[in-house]
Amino acid sequence: MMTDVGSLRWKKRLALGLHRRIRHNEAQLHELRNLFWECTLRCNMNCRHCGSDCKQAPAVEDMPAADFLKAIDDITPHVDPHKTFITFTGGEALVRQDIEEVGLELYRRGFPWGMVTNGLLLDEARLDSLLRSGMHSITISFDGFEEDHNWIRRNELSFQRADKAIKMLVRTPDLVWDIVTCVNPRNYSRLEEFKDYLISIGVTRWRLFSIFPMGRAADNPELQLNDEQFRGLFEFIKRTRSEGRIHANYGCEGFLGAYEGEVRDYYFHCRAGINVASVLCDGSISGCTSIRSNFHQGNIYKDNLWDVWQNRFQQYRDHGWMREQKTARGERKTPCANCEMWRFCEGSGMHLYDDNEELLFCHYRRLKGLH
Repeated sequence: MMTDVGSLRWKKRLALGLHRRIRHNEAQLHELRNLFWECTLRCNMNCRHCGSDCKQAPAVEDMPAADFLKAIDDITPHVDPHKTFITFTGGEALVRQDIEEVGLELYRRGFPWGMVTNGLLLDEARLDSLLRSGMHSITISFDGFEEDHNWIRRNELSFQRADKAIKMLVRTPDLVWDIVTCVNPRNYSRLEEFKDYLISIGVTRWRLFSIFPMGRAADNPELQLNDEQFRGLFEFIKRTRSEGRIHANYGCEGFLGAYEGEVRDYYFHCRAGINVASVLCDGSISGCTSIRSNFHQGNIYKDNLWDVWQNRFQQYRDHGWMREQKTARGERKTPCANCEMWRFCEGSGMHLYDDNEELLFCHYRRLKGLH
């Protein structure tokens, strides 16, 4: 039986209400637990769905390692390094040759670190080098079988290299890792078959995302699931979780109504600016790197990272503005204004807003057929 997304049973309402209290308390405390470093905007692929619109020769040069480590030293006296995870992202992090150097410096300071990669450059020698530099975790993008994966990645070697890298991780003890899949109309119909393949090669943790309209994906209808597929994705994840053969989660984006508690390990909570910050390639300080709009709070080249974290980010920690925007005539213009789920959702994820503070995509409205 398909889930009625708009119908919340009393137990789920109670759980979501309690989670709301926790969410507000965490916003007040705003303990920094995850810091992303957009270490490069260079990339060895040209993916159709890239939210950053990365290029082989981007306009913004790589941030020098010493500049990022200076920002790390700004926060080190104020956090427990062992509880603050650093993630290298891009672009493609592995195009940098000094990842191990930076990783080792983080390790010496007590910070666990990991990365997100497309796997194209991850061979046994590089994996060994990363592990010797203290790498704790890694995520690899894997978007379906060869034809579908290579189509979205626009690289004929992509599937082969990612598949080989994943099989290396299966054989690597004491490393936390998972794969992520961007679900789109091309790979949707083979999700069951792809799930079986992942299980057969030893994958145990799988995150699935839908593609939101940012970067190159903004004007590409080929990447957007239709209403039936969008709902079907959550039914697939719910069914997969109940089977217990592979641990599947929907990505962190978006409030999902009655699917909350059914398709991921936690209730929806946009942690950008709450527990998560990022240092972008040009030094900008933001929430998470999925936020491509200009919600920057400062820049490490003129601001102290810790001061920014402590004293700014109000727009992230109080989402009231998402509900109370008004036109010049004083009329509310946001779909959140009269939404029955505002109490539990509070405006969805920051990465779903554009530079004009307009909500681009609402998962709940989409599931209800109101988009």
